[in-house]
Amino acid sequence: MLTIQIVLFDGFDLLDAFAPYEVFCAAAMHVENELNVELVTAEGARSVASGINGLRIEATGRLNPDRAGIILVPGASGDVTGDGPQSIPAILNRAMQTELTGLIRQALVQKDIIVATVCGGSMLLAMGGLLEGRPAVTNHLGMDLLGATGAIPVWARVVDDDNLVTGGGVTSGLDVALYLVERELGPQIAHAVEQLFEYERRGTVWRQTGMTPSTPMVSTSEESNIEVSPATSTLGIMPNDITQTSAFNGDWDATIATPLGNMEVKLSIAVGSDKIMGTAVQGEETIPFANPVFIDNKLSWSLRITKPMRLNLKFEVEVDGDRMTGIAKAGVLPSSKLTGNRVS
Repeated sequence: MLTIQIVLFDGFDLLDAFAPYEVFCAAAMHVENELNVELVTAEGARSVASGINGLRIEATGRLNPDRAGIILVPGASGDVTGDGPQSIPAILNRAMQTELTGLIRQALVQKDIIVATVCGGSMLLAMGGLLEGRPAVTNHLGMDLLGATGAIPVWARVVDDDNLVTGGGVTSGLDVALYLVERELGPQIAHAVEQLFEYERRGTVWRQTGMTPSTPMVSTSEESNIEVSPATSTLGIMPNDITQTSAFNGDWDATIATPLGNMEVKLSIAVGSDKIMGTAVQGEETIPFANPVFIDNKLSWSLRITKPMRLNLKFEVEVDGDRMTGIAKAGVLPSSKLTGNRVS
């Protein structure tokens, strides 16, 4: 029997979860006793409030990461703009910090489990560091942010990376589910469901097979391909810029005010006659600056952080004496304010 576990979390998007739910249930009508669909959470059976008017849905069990079959993770429904607690990134971050991330990580190493996502579901996994280096798609509004987590954004309706199948915008849940029905149960069952729904699956499913086009639809943005070593940039700094650049020298205690709370980072910056070196310490992890550049009295660099989520951040700061101010930005997320003080 093929088991489908559809994961719910507080703030989930109804259509992300229930478009696939209906497809799978319709398929079950054509394969008696061969397919079972369950609504689950990371915590177990409970009432789950959706992100649309808080509609409550009853989940009947706990996600089992060892059960063969398909696990489907929806995205969130919330504020598209802004950085408040009901914004989509904030809702996804709360879900990421539950047991769900660990359970999906465990499922991804199983040979007989497919993990599927719809819309922001791939962002939830990516924010937890589960999609680094893997082709995936999400809602078009989050593609830059997906790349900033280290995933490889692919502009396709559905992306199949073996045991990981991801879908784009909200309505792609129909396409993801129909594709999985065809992949696991065959085209005749998928076709029967399409006839029932009067809907035909959209788009070509992207897979990393066959010939590669000369202009691939895979993102090669800077944020998804940051090289973090070496931590130096040879710039050929002009003599009259050395004094201005050296103002950044030293150790700094910095705070980044993100939508998910303040993030404390210790920065160490050293500027020579022709290069800039820098590292950031976050908790017990030391991370080198990538591509540091000094332009117009501002120092910019990229940094791959792991807490509170995995993101590639782009920094731009300036200093006034022992005071540092600037921004940190990841993809389409609003810029976060950075403030810091020189400590040595």
